[in-house]
Amino acid sequence: MPEASVFATPLFGLTLTLAVYLLAHAVYVRLGQAPLANPVLWGIAAVALVLLAAGIPYEDYFAGAAFIHFLLGPAVVAMAWPLWVRRHELRRRWQRLLRAALLGGAAASGSAVGLGWLLGVPADVLLSLAPKSTTTPVAMGIAEAIGGIAPLAAVFAILSGLVGALTGRYLFDLLGVPRTEAGWMARGFALGTAAHGIGAARAIQVNAGAGAYAGLALGCQVVVSAILIPLIARIFAG
Repeated sequence: MPEASVFATPLFGLTLTLAVYLLAHAVYVRLGQAPLANPVLWGIAAVALVLLAAGIPYEDYFAGAAFIHFLLGPAVVAMAWPLWVRRHELRRRWQRLLRAALLGGAAASGSAVGLGWLLGVPADVLLSLAPKSTTTPVAMGIAEAIGGIAPLAAVFAILSGLVGALTGRYLFDLLGVPRTEAGWMARGFALGTAAHGIGAARAIQVNAGAGAYAGLALGCQVVVSAILIPLIARIFAG
């Protein structure tokens, strides 16, 4: 483990995160924004390798990267602007979108918990799986509130987002979802429901309409999951 030096300062974590992401994003753009070149995926891998090679504890790294973690909140709020532009469409479709959010959230959470239960996963891990399709900070809060493991919930949430961002385009094409206005709406809403912020970021890069509805789905899952998952967990616990 390195002695007290620049590696132990909060500035190191912030600088490392920004530098690695900018480099990964440059490669991502150079490769035509190919899903498998997702900068979040390779950014995480690169940061992890640096921390392991230098023997830097995660807590020391996060002391600097915490500022970026804080910015996740404003970033989610910023997704409201594309929705405001399409507010008239939302008024017409709000009932269908609400039903889609409820069913999609139930499928995302229920399938993960059900599969874990069939595999004999411990109870605290199951509870950490439940909020996997909400954005990472919310998933951690929900997991902690219902008796799960917050750091593990963060891992599950990030993995869910990455899987959605990496495979979404191929899955939608395989299912025959058209690249029309209605099709982009469906693609975006599904991606935001299953893959939260990472999926929404990918949707925004591909199509403005898809990004708007992905942001809406992300917001719906945050609200729905924060209310229903603790309630359902309390019912089963009782």
